[in-house]
Amino acid sequence: MAANSNIGEVARELASECGFEFDDEKTSVIDHLNFDTINDDGKHTTVVAEPTDLIKSDYIVGDRKINPILFRGVGMISDKDNPLTLSILTASSTAYSHNPDQLIEEYPHATGKATILIGALQARNNARIVLTGSLDLFSDDFLRASVQKYGSANKKFDTSGNKDLIVALSQWVFKEKGVLRVKSLSHHKVGEKEPPQAYTITDLVQYTIEIEEFKDGKWQPFKTDDVQLQFVRIDPFVRTTLKQVGGKYSVQFKLPDVYGVFKFLVDHNRIGLTHLFSSVQVSVRPFEHTEYERFIRSAYPYYASAFSMMFGLLIFSCVFLHFREPPKKKEKE
Repeated sequence: MAANSNIGEVARELASECGFEFDDEKTSVIDHLNFDTINDDGKHTTVVAEPTDLIKSDYIVGDRKINPILFRGVGMISDKDNPLTLSILTASSTAYSHNPDQLIEEYPHATGKATILIGALQARNNARIVLTGSLDLFSDDFLRASVQKYGSANKKFDTSGNKDLIVALSQWVFKEKGVLRVKSLSHHKVGEKEPPQAYTITDLVQYTIEIEEFKDGKWQPFKTDDVQLQFVRIDPFVRTTLKQVGGKYSVQFKLPDVYGVFKFLVDHNRIGLTHLFSSVQVSVRPFEHTEYERFIRSAYPYYASAFSMMFGLLIFSCVFLHFREPPKKKEKE
């Protein structure tokens, strides 16, 4: 979704539903210290955005080592209470949003880094939308234009970074990259191949998950080192990092000494990637009476106490049953 300074109420309402608020009609992003000296019309509304102001996610913006980006249009701010919004490109700290033909009598709608030039939202169902306040951002003039920022007379770029940014954004928003899926999943006791009907407390378990990423038009193994597994009842009893082994992520761990209904839970949520959620419910039972050790080492004092009581009772019984008081002597008359 792209707009400009002639933005209407329909576009503003749609952006509001996505967690962003455009500035009023006829306003523009103004930056007196970061404007383009070649393409600006004197109002300092042709802003030069540095690649360092892009979001730190190669999935969304590609390689951030690109030329400066040209922007001319209306600014917006995001809803801080919406955790699904992403500020893809922000203005510099000297920028603000206002009508360039009017005097500033009130505090501007957006100032500094809070001024968003390109924003995005990835919904809970992984649907994506990108919003920007500049139609010129996609124009042929800006894609082919040379860039020379004010104050950098000796540093001129033959072309802007708009094309590289637009290509990366289009691939991300149309889900040509940054999409994950679970290909396969397995869990079982170590040394076995099939999962049991119910695990037993303190079992040694192996969990394996295979994750794929849609990349270059095909599904490929997803490679990272921060996928975590949680073994959850109400709260996590075990949280461990999965190790990548041959394109799969696997880990062995010992079940807690607590029985109940648990879940193997993988909840991988990273900026630029679709939310990967996998949950498998299993039961964990206590030991059966035949599975306990016959003699528990920690119970030896209790065993000794029981046998000492039995031995003492035996001695007491023998003494009580066989003891006879000697007859009393008759007193002489």
